Amino acid sequence: MFNIIMEISKYLILLMMVIYTFECFSAFGYHDAYTKMWILRRQSIWIFMIHFLAFLTLFLRMKEARILVFYVIQVALLGSIILLYGFLYPKVSRLVVNNMCMLLAVGFIMLTRLSYSNAVKQALIVAVSAVLSLFVPVIIRKARFLSRLKIFYAVAGVVALVAVIIVGRVSYGAMLGFEVGGISIQPSELVKIIFVFFVAASLYRIRDFRNVVITTAIAALHVLILVASKDLGAALIVFVVYLVMLYVATRQPVYIAAGLGAGSLASVAAYFLFSHVRTRVTVWKDPFAVYSNGGYQVAQSLFAIGTGGWFGLGLCQGLPDKIPVVTTDFIFSAIAEELGAVFAICIILICVSCYIMFLNIAMQIRDSFYKLVALGLGTCYIFQVFLAIGGVIKFIPSTGVTLPLVSYGGSSLLSTMIMFAIIQGLYILREDEEEDIERQKERQLRAKRRRQAQQAGRPRSNGTRSSAGASSGDRRRKPKSRGSQRVPRP
Repeated sequence: MFNIIMEISKYLILLMMVIYTFECFSAFGYHDAYTKMWILRRQSIWIFMIHFLAFLTLFLRMKEARILVFYVIQVALLGSIILLYGFLYPKVSRLVVNNMCMLLAVGFIMLTRLSYSNAVKQALIVAVSAVLSLFVPVIIRKARFLSRLKIFYAVAGVVALVAVIIVGRVSYGAMLGFEVGGISIQPSELVKIIFVFFVAASLYRIRDFRNVVITTAIAALHVLILVASKDLGAALIVFVVYLVMLYVATRQPVYIAAGLGAGSLASVAAYFLFSHVRTRVTVWKDPFAVYSNGGYQVAQSLFAIGTGGWFGLGLCQGLPDKIPVVTTDFIFSAIAEELGAVFAICIILICVSCYIMFLNIAMQIRDSFYKLVALGLGTCYIFQVFLAIGGVIKFIPSTGVTLPLVSYGGSSLLSTMIMFAIIQGLYILREDEEEDIERQKERQLRAKRRRQAQQAGRPRSNGTRSSAGASSGDRRRKPKSRGSQRVPRP
């Protein structure tokens, strides 16, 4: 009976995940506000149903009361995020909120299964990040000076990255961050957001060659500092984000060609300069040939994905613990092994749905600065997803970046939730712009109707005489009587 319940819950979780993912894209096709709102509310139900069934499975497997207590805390946390965003910001994008909560819920499920202590820390980080992110949309909406802080963004980004080199600690061969009061801080995660604002502030108005050269030099300084600290994943993200934003701002293909050429040369140089880069490339080519010399991690990841198949082994049925750093860099492998490849593909599609919303906002918002910000944040998010999943499935060499909102990590989680909050602020700005446009159209329409009514109500003064033989008194009174009947009420 126990095994039957486990199997049924596994397939129910998978079915609801597929429905949720389908509704992420079907919501774009409805223009009726009532139908779209019903779909988005139904998505919230799927989130909590998947979360409930997964924790029911975990409780039946582990038989620990703390799992139930932790489940209630997570439900309160996810419910508060959804309710507070809807209450504080009625114009918020409900789809983005739902996707964020779904990814957080999947992260909670897998982290509770893999490491209860890390899951508790993740919940605390989510709570703090949610409180901070709730203030971001109102700042984006009210603060009109953000586009004038170009120098501040540049200095803050460079100083934060230099601080890592000076006082940072080495982790897995790279200087990623430092500790303050026992809390690990990875500045490169927040610098990515600051860097997007810097590029947008620099290029949204002045796009001449001189300004492009200066902006490129500062961007290159960011990348070089990240390379010096051996944080090559973040360096690659910053580089790609800058190329995309530069091309969209200038529409000059020559900049893209020059950037790709410089990036290719830098990749070759990194291969010869850094031993761990050579190791990752060798592992990418054939992890099984160097299984005991760096390939163990990727090989175990591929074993896990292959073992899970399309529908997964079920929670607590696989061996994801055999994968090193599974809670951070390789959590996607654990998802594929125990929840199945179909579930893992749905995770990818949910991330793509978020990216589509980012692009939708970037294309429709009228302010050039915020247009570039939305584009840069969207590129940063989806490219990090690509690097995280691509390295896990051996599509590209592993870069050591985390899967946003799903993997364990304080700075990564905080920066991603702030990124989503910024997008919500831009979405609200776009809604405000549309309302202003509609009000302007209504004013223009009322003014047009008023002019037409005034023109229709003017008495005729052409003085022409009718050939019907009427008296001059009648001819003088008739236009006046007709005009008095057509004057509209004020």
